[in-house]
Amino acid sequence: MAFLALLIAFPLILAGAEVFTNGVEWLGRRLNLGEGVVGSILAAVGTALPETLVPIVAFISGGTAGHDVGVGAIIGAPFMLSTLAMLVTGGALIIFSLMGTRPRHLSLNATIISRDLSFFLISFPMALAASFVPSDAVRWGTGAAIAVVYIVYLRRVFRTDEGTGTHTLKPLYFGRSTPSPGLGRIWLQVAAALALIVGGAKLFVYGIEVVSLQWHVPPLVFALIAAPIATELPEKFNSIVWIRARKDTLAVGNITGAMVFQATFPVSIGLIATDWKLDRFAHLSGLISIVAAAILLLAIRWNARVPTGVLLLCGALYFPFIAYVIWQL
Repeated sequence: MAFLALLIAFPLILAGAEVFTNGVEWLGRRLNLGEGVVGSILAAVGTALPETLVPIVAFISGGTAGHDVGVGAIIGAPFMLSTLAMLVTGGALIIFSLMGTRPRHLSLNATIISRDLSFFLISFPMALAASFVPSDAVRWGTGAAIAVVYIVYLRRVFRTDEGTGTHTLKPLYFGRSTPSPGLGRIWLQVAAALALIVGGAKLFVYGIEVVSLQWHVPPLVFALIAAPIATELPEKFNSIVWIRARKDTLAVGNITGAMVFQATFPVSIGLIATDWKLDRFAHLSGLISIVAAAILLLAIRWNARVPTGVLLLCGALYFPFIAYVIWQL
């Protein structure tokens, strides 16, 4: 039954990702929003909603297991985005370049992606540092400060937005016969696509949960590894759709924007609602996230035409952590 759920989940998420990316591009066109807002906020936050619910529900459920799952999900999300999502993006680049549909490098708007990574490298280290200070005042103050960081980030994104431009869009799936669909129809498509993505992600989480229980995987390890993989699938598949279409800034901004969101909003909740005690697994995954983000930021500032190898290097950091966790079980 668990494997059947996994088989059903993938087509649902893929279909939802295709319909969602089409919808948010049309939403950006109608609202005259640029790639920064569309990729780093609309798409990133929209598809980050499923995994944001994981720690909130876990904290409400209470108990040690609930705390472990909640904190693990919060720390695990940026880890997966900064490593595994980059690996998937690099893999997509290789596949589509071999098919002859695009070059084997990213052509990015360096300003947009550098901004995202810079805000991530401000907020996430603050959260990790707070775990070493056993003080409620420090935790609450850090949680409030990180929330302010995201507000500043949003203001920066909207203030520097340059509009959508005039690139050609595929017809809206919910209005193929209409050259200029209305906002109501666009919002309906985005909502329907999110429902497909969330439904597919829930099926995937169910399948992974059952398998992890059968294999006797501890709750914290499940939260750090299995849950983020399942709930981060929307970002990965949306980015693959945009990589195929050679819309690289949207593809990567979809991931880096989610990194900023996951390093601020859920982290603030964790800092304020829990004792924020992180174990060695959480600290190590957090450190790897910071290293991966720094590597990508340095590469982009060196050259906006980022080679596939940089993404694969970020993704490669995922595997030593998994090996260490398995070795410690």
